[in-house]
Amino acid sequence: MKKNRYLLCLLLCGFMLYFAVPRLSLHAEGIEGAFSIVWLAFALIVMSGNLTGILYSPKKTVQKIQSQKLKKKSRSFH
Repeated sequence: MKKNRYLLCLLLCGFMLYFAVPRLSLHAEGIEGAFSIVWLAFALIVMSGNLTGILYSPKKTVQKIQSQKLKKKSRSFH
């Protein structure tokens, strides 16, 4: 379930970058240039965080699921 959220956030960040990068001027002087650089830095941090969440999330083990199924099936009727 978390992987879906990470993927959605990654896609939304990419969508925002797609529209924002042509409008941002990195070579501008003053506060406009600083805003552009900081905005891009935050966007890259968000993208890297979501990508890290997707790649390093713990995997579900098949063994746990199988042991839970066996516990449910093993009933004794005396």
